[in-house]
Amino acid sequence: MNNYLLTFHGPMEPMSEDPAEIEALKQEWGIWFAEIGDAVVDGGAPVEVAASIDPSGAEIENPASISGYTIIRAEHLAAAVEMARGCPVLREGHSIQVSEGIDI
Repeated sequence: MNNYLLTFHGPMEPMSEDPAEIEALKQEWGIWFAEIGDAVVDGGAPVEVAASIDPSGAEIENPASISGYTIIRAEHLAAAVEMARGCPVLREGHSIQVSEGIDI
C-alpha cells in the first residue's frame, strides 16, 4: 500500500459563514470519508492563502496554489484516482491532482 497526496485546485474563496451550508459540506465530506474508510491517512484541510519561494529564497509573485489536500492509502495509482473521483471538491468546481508518495 502506498500513500497518495490529493491536492485540490480551484477557487480559493473563504468558507461560507452560513451554518447550514457548513453543516451540509461537513456531511458530504463525512460520507466520502466513510466510503473510502481506512484509506484515509490524513483528512487534510482547506487552504486559503499561500506563498512560494524560489531556490534563492525570493518570494514568487502569484504562486500556483492549492485549495486543500487529503492523504489516502491505496494499492496503486488507479485505485487512488478512483477514490478521488468521489471527493466533494469536484462538485465545487475544483480539480484534484493525485500524487504517489515515494518511499526513500
